[in-house]
Amino acid sequence: MANMGSRKHLKRFKAPKMWPIHAKEETWTTKTSAGPHALDKSIPLVMVLRDILKVAANAREAKIILNNGDILIDGIVRKDHKFPVGFMDVISIPKINKYYRILPDYKGRLMLHEIEEKDSTFKLVKINNKTTVKGGKTQLNLHDGRNVLTDDDYKTNDVVLLNIPEQSISDSIKFEVGSIGLITSGRHTGELGKIDEINVTKSSKSNTVLMETDEGSFLTLEKYVFVIGKDKPVISLLGED
Repeated sequence: MANMGSRKHLKRFKAPKMWPIHAKEETWTTKTSAGPHALDKSIPLVMVLRDILKVAANAREAKIILNNGDILIDGIVRKDHKFPVGFMDVISIPKINKYYRILPDYKGRLMLHEIEEKDSTFKLVKINNKTTVKGGKTQLNLHDGRNVLTDDDYKTNDVVLLNIPEQSISDSIKFEVGSIGLITSGRHTGELGKIDEINVTKSSKSNTVLMETDEGSFLTLEKYVFVIGKDKPVISLLGED
């Protein structure tokens, strides 16, 4: 029986470092179900309601809230308490007029950043890769697991502004020198800077990016840079008033 339970639950000391929970509070926590984000890059929805927002005292109350259809992720009602929510996802609770975007803090933990209702109608998604499909259209494969067809020419690592839940693209941010980037992993997670130089390697090693900040410059991997604006961020960030 113990083995069967471990498939559905995760010991807290083994939980991903991105989860904003304390390992010593309880023995078990909920494991995310299969979804748009990987286990180590997402938080189960029940944890968001119970441990972070504290709108539910326990898992049972969280499930009632979800079954009522009160929680929307990227504009879509989600009722699975194990549904994985991750970086840049938008959580909406219209009944209490609360809206949040998921962002990383300096410790790499996924945090809920409260936003205005008008900003909950779009999300930023990074183009991980793209393919040409039948009919000559381009399919964008995005960081949150979704695929979008387009006739426009975007490049890998560009970020598009996606209207939700319609999934229509309203704008884009190019991955290029001068763009503002948020670091999503590594030792500089959560830091914001301007792309000063993109170093393309001809070997199997990853490309690197030189980032400029008010405190100086640092080198990071290309895959860790998520552009969020040209001259200034198009979204509000953690720590802003």
